[in-house]
Amino acid sequence: MELLQQEITLKPRGRGFHLITAEILSSIPGLPVFKAGIAHIHIKHTSASLTINENADPTVRRDFEAHFNRMVPEDASLFEHNYEGLDDMTSHLKSSILGHSVSVPVTGGRFNLGTWQGIYLCEHRNRARGRSLVVTVMGERY
Repeated sequence: MELLQQEITLKPRGRGFHLITAEILSSIPGLPVFKAGIAHIHIKHTSASLTINENADPTVRRDFEAHFNRMVPEDASLFEHNYEGLDDMTSHLKSSILGHSVSVPVTGGRFNLGTWQGIYLCEHRNRARGRSLVVTVMGERY
């Protein structure tokens, strides 16, 4: 079994659900040497998260954002922790609900995602900086 690990810094994005599959793939040039394996992608932040979902229709991303804003409202009376603004604690909650990592099968040197699947950066802060990901690929090389 071989191992490849790389840290990626994503450009800053506004609040919302953003497809980052292509950005991840372009940042790991060593992926094509893997015949089969798994890619583990971890975000190193507590106010953003990762998920896999539909990559075709942008209304899916808008619906995700609207749903999570209703589910976890920015209401100062609900939280003690708000040192960095109203979106602080709500961002921590949303990132815990969605999670900080995703795993993707690697087959033939490529991510083996479904036809309509993409990896999302779920940015929960109103004004976020660039986000750091750690991509670890474990598998069998050609």
